[in-house]
Amino acid sequence: MYFYGAANFKGVRIGAVLISESGQHYPASAKIRIPCNNNMAEYEACIIGIRMAVDMNVKEFLVTWDSDILINQVQGEWSTKNVKILPYLHCVKEQCKKFTKIEFKNVPSIQNKFFDSLEALSSMIQHPYKNYIDPIEVEIRDQHAYFFHVDEEADGKPWYHDIRKFLATREYPKNATNSQKQTLRRLENHLFP
Repeated sequence: MYFYGAANFKGVRIGAVLISESGQHYPASAKIRIPCNNNMAEYEACIIGIRMAVDMNVKEFLVTWDSDILINQVQGEWSTKNVKILPYLHCVKEQCKKFTKIEFKNVPSIQNKFFDSLEALSSMIQHPYKNYIDPIEVEIRDQHAYFFHVDEEADGKPWYHDIRKFLATREYPKNATNSQKQTLRRLENHLFP
């Protein structure tokens, strides 16, 4: 799991991404409407990710993040006396008991770039005042978007049927207006030289 949390003048944004052994990504992102500093936001993000893993019945779990503070506090290498952080630290440690194996690992921030983009996405969304927002699907496409928007006409022929016929026979469609004829000539001269 990778996670992020950030607090600034725009608010508090958190998120986590669970990645299965097969490479499937399970993202969660939220905007927090309570006062938090950056460390608290990081703990909030870590907790939602861990809870998501618990809900998915994950038994072995690797948690990665690019900040030493949270990782070292959870592992017990660093202590904290900050009363705002102590409840978060306690919650994370309690959640960790639900796994047969859990490991916290620090990663360089350069490897965290994909997950930083989820943070940016969370900050751009206008959140309504409700507890849940439908998930956002992110697709990876190898074609331009306009390749996917080709509708067939009611007659079952593709939208470009008249253009193709005109190029082959130089005959205009029946009932074609002067404007439509002019458009066909322009297409022939400029798009299909």
